[in-house]
Amino acid sequence: MDNQNQNDRNPAVPWSSKTAILDSPLNAVGFEIQTLSPHRVAGRILVSPKCCQPFKVLHGGVSAMIAEALASIGAQMASGFQRVAGFHLSINHLQSAEIGDLVLAEATPISLGNPIQVWEVELWKASKTSSLERSRREVVSSSKVTLLCNLPVPKHAQPLVDTLKAFSKL
Repeated sequence: MDNQNQNDRNPAVPWSSKTAILDSPLNAVGFEIQTLSPHRVAGRILVSPKCCQPFKVLHGGVSAMIAEALASIGAQMASGFQRVAGFHLSINHLQSAEIGDLVLAEATPISLGNPIQVWEVELWKASKTSSLERSRREVVSSSKVTLLCNLPVPKHAQPLVDTLKAFSKL
């Protein structure tokens, strides 16, 4: 990850707390958001029993949830903090991640159109050499998320938008 402690805007709040505030389901399975920007949302999860299927490997539904969440957060920032709604998720599960594996995740935009955005999300195992080079990644899953953007933010959701603005790196 680039600068794993990127707390430029609000250094007093640890990333684990930021994840809990921004996306409680991600937090519940142990995911930690580490980078927030309109062009990249990234984080990590240590595979543990709370995010595994009975065969003790990362549950595919957890991978899909991570993809949807990171793409949605990125799309919301890229659309000027307007409301977004995902309407298509395509995911390929390429290899398993076992209990104890550290899995990194990164969402980047393919198209930042208005009103449609498409984001690519990749999850891969962290290696001892910690290479971010795409050709050397042990990819766990690869996804594309399509979102409808620039929707009005309901009044009850405005505090979350304000929090995301405070945590993001623009």
